[in-house]
Amino acid sequence: MITIYHNNRCTKSRQGIALLEDSGKEFKIVKYLEDVPTEKELKNIINLLRIEPIQLVRKNEAIWKEQFKNKNLNDSEIIKAMVENPKLIERPIVVNGNKAVIGRPTELILEII
Repeated sequence: MITIYHNNRCTKSRQGIALLEDSGKEFKIVKYLEDVPTEKELKNIINLLRIEPIQLVRKNEAIWKEQFKNKNLNDSEIIKAMVENPKLIERPIVVNGNKAVIGRPTELILEII
């Protein structure tokens, strides 16, 4: 089952859903601002993305700039910051089995569906 971690206020996230709808494939929407991933779930997503936790952070968010920007955080602290402040999580994230992408640009989603 394909899963998209979605924020309805985000244009790229809405475009990701439209792409999945057009594909005709079955998928599940996780509104991650309401249904926040646990630290374990986020670690798994990061592993599937094959990135470092810092690469999943939206560094232009006010929360990041005000609370975390100039701190020397380890991976666990970065993941915890994202769980406590889910607005920091880059979007959309699409997971399909053991593959995942950040849908920026949206066309990257095509690589895993």
